[in-house]
Amino acid sequence: MPRTKIDYDELKEFLDAKVELYNRPDFISLDPISIPHQYTKRQDIEIAGFFAATLAWGQRVTIINKCKELLAMMGNTPHDFMINHALSDLKPLLKFKHRTFNATDALYFIESLSTYYRKNDSLESAFIGKEITNQEFPIETGLINFHNTFFSLPDYPKRTIKHVSTPARKSACKRLNMYLRWMVRQDNKGVDFGIWKKISPSQLVCPCDVHVERVARKLRLIKGKGMNWQTALELTTNLRKLDPMDPVKYDFALFGLGISERF
Repeated sequence: MPRTKIDYDELKEFLDAKVELYNRPDFISLDPISIPHQYTKRQDIEIAGFFAATLAWGQRVTIINKCKELLAMMGNTPHDFMINHALSDLKPLLKFKHRTFNATDALYFIESLSTYYRKNDSLESAFIGKEITNQEFPIETGLINFHNTFFSLPDYPKRTIKHVSTPARKSACKRLNMYLRWMVRQDNKGVDFGIWKKISPSQLVCPCDVHVERVARKLRLIKGKGMNWQTALELTTNLRKLDPMDPVKYDFALFGLGISERF
């Protein structure tokens, strides 16, 4: 439905229908979110979700299989592994590889998460900005704070930085925004978890990948050039006009239109 000017009432009706179509449990098994859905313990959900979001590029079947492989190396008890693993338990991880994410990256992720969880009960706190510098999008500060916290250990591998995005580098932060959607959004559909309460769904930024971007541009929700943090903010600003309290629910609609309907 190409347009020169957005009719927000018409667009809302169209996208709300697509949210209802794609925001359902049938969606879970085909998506990386199926990985944290294998767990019930809060910290296991957080850790499994973070790895699933981090590895979420490429074919979804491969992503899911690689996540299962990685978590199996942790005995499928990721939180316990972070707190209690011995040096010898890390040996299987030396063989792990998914695209450009390799053993060096996996070992640092475990070191950073282990250090964090030995002092903190939930990863949510790492996303809370200490000083909010963007009142309209406070999660921007939160994402920067998380990145700084994650790479606060001395002598972190420089190569690993590319696997954790930040608005400070103008990244659209697709995977982290997707992860935040999983942890923060809560409805009665059973897809997103809604286990984090300090961050509001209204503060989230829509995950923006090539499929979402293509559909959003066709619907005139994005006009700016390129794919970066400002692109994600522009999209979210327009989605807030459709639902200011829960703008990122439209990720279901845009992604579903892009993947399933080739819109």
